[in-house]
Amino acid sequence: MLTDKDRDPSAPVAEEASPGTPSLEQLQHWTRLLGQTQQMLLERGATLASERTTGAESFNSALDKIVQIQVESGRKGFEMWQGMFAQLAGNSPPAEAVPLPRDKRFADPQWHENPVYSLIRQTYLLACEALMQIADSVDGLDVRAKEKLRFAMRTVLDAASPTNFPMINPQVVQRTLETNGENLLTGLERMLGDLERGQLSQTDVKAFRVGDNIAVTPGKVVAETPLYQLIQYSPTTESVFETPLVIFPPWINRFYILDLAPEKSFVKWAVDQGLTVFMVSWKSADASMADTVWDDYIVRGQVQAIDTVRDLLDVESVHTVGYCVAGTTLAATLAWLTARGRQDIVKSATFFTAQVDFTEAGEVALFVDDQQIDLVNQLTTDGYLDGRYLAATFNLLRGNDLIWSYVVNNYLMADDYAPFDLLYWNGDTTNLPAKWLRAYLEDIYRDNRLVEPGSLSIDGTPIDLGKVTVPSYIQAGIDDHIAPAQSVWKLMRHFSGPRRFVLAGSGHIAGVVNPPAKQKYQYWTCEGSPATLEEFRAGAMETKGSWWPDWVLWLDLLAPAKVPAKKARRPGKGKLPAIEDAPGRYVMTH
Repeated sequence: MLTDKDRDPSAPVAEEASPGTPSLEQLQHWTRLLGQTQQMLLERGATLASERTTGAESFNSALDKIVQIQVESGRKGFEMWQGMFAQLAGNSPPAEAVPLPRDKRFADPQWHENPVYSLIRQTYLLACEALMQIADSVDGLDVRAKEKLRFAMRTVLDAASPTNFPMINPQVVQRTLETNGENLLTGLERMLGDLERGQLSQTDVKAFRVGDNIAVTPGKVVAETPLYQLIQYSPTTESVFETPLVIFPPWINRFYILDLAPEKSFVKWAVDQGLTVFMVSWKSADASMADTVWDDYIVRGQVQAIDTVRDLLDVESVHTVGYCVAGTTLAATLAWLTARGRQDIVKSATFFTAQVDFTEAGEVALFVDDQQIDLVNQLTTDGYLDGRYLAATFNLLRGNDLIWSYVVNNYLMADDYAPFDLLYWNGDTTNLPAKWLRAYLEDIYRDNRLVEPGSLSIDGTPIDLGKVTVPSYIQAGIDDHIAPAQSVWKLMRHFSGPRRFVLAGSGHIAGVVNPPAKQKYQYWTCEGSPATLEEFRAGAMETKGSWWPDWVLWLDLLAPAKVPAKKARRPGKGKLPAIEDAPGRYVMTH
């Protein structure tokens, strides 16, 4: 350790500074560093903008806007420095140069109270504001291309946040001092483990076991095909609705999102309401499914499962639920049944955050173009795509929440993993048939052919959504970033039968998995005939809590008849013997 006697007499001596207050040398260093950083980001943004413009007029227009942005950024930067010096002088600093909504990344008080950290934070946020404005200033791009540019810019800026770097994150610095650097060693070990498994850990995976503490609603697998297992759940009431319920979860995830812990389980709640519930558990794709296409999920998947249940219980029709991509598929199934004159086998169709018209499909659509579809081809092995690639894509849509917060907490801070069943499910990926995925991305997402009458054929039969008359219950999430409410609403325009639209609080998952006992969020209904989502919201009535009771009442009004919960209503007691206990083998395969 150096003492005063060891110092070079000719070296400059820093002025004394109170604890926590930067010295003059430190201020000079940060002035130079942050100035260079801001200039570098702005110059790169200007270069990017000029590369994206076409023609001299567009270039000049974009350049003018960029100059204006840089001038405004310079003014705000000067205000930031004024604020820092005001803090150093013990005065209250002026209002921040970049007033933004509350940002969880900068919740630690030091980001606001320490002058240097505050300056780092504001410089970063100012650069974010300027670069996003530069992205918006680019002319000559269509709406989709501009959204892709904004998304790319935001992704880079999220990664560049000072909170992600250990030496300039005050919480990480403090933890490193407290542990003598052990936190960084632990974080490195975790990172290497995640790299080996090819996936970012978000929760304590050892805290959950499917069939033990999640997906535990009692039932039996009563049918099995190379594509799915069919689970029938045990009744908990003496009588049940005569019309059973068949649930189609998305095969891009495990079905137990609807059967998490018992207090969160949609399946258990539906059974307790007196419904005979069947769940389709899709097989995670392997080499045997290399030739599986959408027709298989429709005809040899959904239609076959419906017919199996009808035959088992000796009923004419069933209620159905389709979640996300399985809801899109359910719409096509209804159109196919209608074209074949068999629409009466479905009493009702419920759509959880499902889309059929992809003109406003949200940020997921940014990943659907020829380049990304070619990437699917490159990543395909033995005819299927590893589900970890798709999981990473969806996590990227909310990078700060689903990627960088875990990088900071797990790798840099070395906090203990919190057990969270929803995050366990989110990391339990499934593989996808590459042939199906390519066709789905091209035909449904990119070319939007599902809403064009006769454009698509299923097993040789052209389909038309406009001819579907099955009563439909359409649920959307107000904060859904995967299936935006505006996009889900379009289902209301494409069907011809009775339709009920419900807008739920929260997003793609919490908006669906919201048990009534929790009394969380709210939902909106409108009893009129609004033509648009805006009209719906203007005339909607808000109800606190879960929309599930509204849904089961809707089913009761459609088909109120009850029967005793005996014989085939109990799994394995009818003509289909039990194959194994729920949740079955397919949900365990990877």
